[in-house]
Amino acid sequence: MYVASSRPSKTDFRKRLPGTVFALGTVSLLTDVSAEMITAFLPVYLLFTLNLGYAQFGLLDGIYTGATAVLRLVGGGVSDKFRKPKAVAAAGYGLSAVTKVLFPLVGASPFGIGALMAADRAGKGIRTAPRDAMISLATPEDRLGAAFGVHRSMDTVGALLGPLITFLLLFQIGTVPGPIFAVSAAFAVIGLIVLIAFVRDTPTGKVPKGPRPSFRAGLNLLTDKHFRRTTLSAGLLGLATVSDAFVYVLVQKATNIPLGYLPLLPLGTAVVFLAAAAPLGKLADRVGRWRMFLAGHALLLGVYALLFIPEGGMGVAIVALLLHGLFYAATDGVLSAKVSETAPESLRASGLSVVQTGQALGRLVSSVAFGLLLQYSNFSLSVTVALCALTVTLIAAYGLNRETGINRETPASA
Repeated sequence: MYVASSRPSKTDFRKRLPGTVFALGTVSLLTDVSAEMITAFLPVYLLFTLNLGYAQFGLLDGIYTGATAVLRLVGGGVSDKFRKPKAVAAAGYGLSAVTKVLFPLVGASPFGIGALMAADRAGKGIRTAPRDAMISLATPEDRLGAAFGVHRSMDTVGALLGPLITFLLLFQIGTVPGPIFAVSAAFAVIGLIVLIAFVRDTPTGKVPKGPRPSFRAGLNLLTDKHFRRTTLSAGLLGLATVSDAFVYVLVQKATNIPLGYLPLLPLGTAVVFLAAAAPLGKLADRVGRWRMFLAGHALLLGVYALLFIPEGGMGVAIVALLLHGLFYAATDGVLSAKVSETAPESLRASGLSVVQTGQALGRLVSSVAFGLLLQYSNFSLSVTVALCALTVTLIAAYGLNRETGINRETPASA
C-alpha cells in the first residue's frame, strides 16, 4: 500500500516561509559581501601594513563592533513608533553604503578609518532590529528559528564571498586599499537597491498587538524578569566573547599558517555557518532556542581550547573554524528568534534592539580589553583569560535564567 511521505517538499517549505525572509536574505547577502570584504582586509591592512599595535587594533575593532549599540535602540524605537521598518532599515543600509564610498578618501589615517568604521557599524545598528522585526512579524511563531536560520544562511553566502573576493584582489594587486573599498561599495549600493525595489514593508492597515510604541515602552520590557535576564545573559556572553577579527589573528598565530592566508580564514567560519544555520535554526524550534544559544557558546570554548595546541598547523585551524562557524549558526539567528517569542508585536523591533544593544556593548568592551591584554601580556595568558571568562560567564548565564525556566523552555513546535 502506498503511503504519502510526510516530509515537506521544497515548495511546501517556501510556502511556510514568507517571501520577506528570502528578499531580506538577498539584501543581507549583498551587504555582507561588502562588509566582509572590509572585515577580511582590515587585520592585514592595520596590523601588517600600517603596523598598528594590538591595543590600537582592539580599539578600532571595538568601535567597529560596538558602534551599533545605542543606534540599535534608535532604529528599533523609530521603526515601532512609525511602523516603517523598511524605511528605517533602508536608512541604515544607505549609511553603510556611503561609508564604503568614502573609505578610499581617508587613505592610511587610523583616525579616518576608525571614524568610517564607526559610521559603517552605526548603519548596521540602525537597520538590524527593523530588519529582524520584519522577518519575525511575517513568520508564524513556530517557524521563527527556521526563518532566521534561512536568512542567516543567505547572509552567510555574502560572508563567504566577501573574504574570497578580498583574497583574489590582494593576490592580484597587493595591499592597495582603493580597489577593495570600491568593490565593497558597489555591493553595498546594489543591496540597497534590492531592498527598496523588492522588499515589502509590513501592512500599514494592521494594528500590531501590544503597548503603544515609544522609547520608554521599549526599555520597560526590561521590567519583565524573563526578558531582563535574557538581555543580561546575552550582554555578559558578548562581554566574554573574543571578536572575530581577533579569533582569526589568534588562529593564524597559534597554528603558524602563512600570513597570506589570514584573509581566507573567515571563509571557514562562513562555510560552516552557511551549512548549519538553517538546520540548527529548525532544531532550535524543536529543542528550545535558549538551550541552543547556550550550546553554541559551549562550542566557542572549544575554539579557545584549540589555540593551546602547539604548532597545530592547518588541521587545528580547520577544526577551530568549524567550531567557530557552528557557534554562529547556533547563536546568531537563534537569539533573535528567542527574543521574538517574548516581545509584543507593537514593540518587536524595540525588544530586539534592547537585547542586541546589550550584546553589542559587551563586545565593544571585550574587543578593547582583549586588545590591551594581548598588547601587554603574552599569547598564552591572553587566551587563558578568554577561556576562563567565557566558562564562568556561560555557567552564570545558565544559572541566572534557571529560575525563570528559560533553560527548561517548552519547544516552539510543542
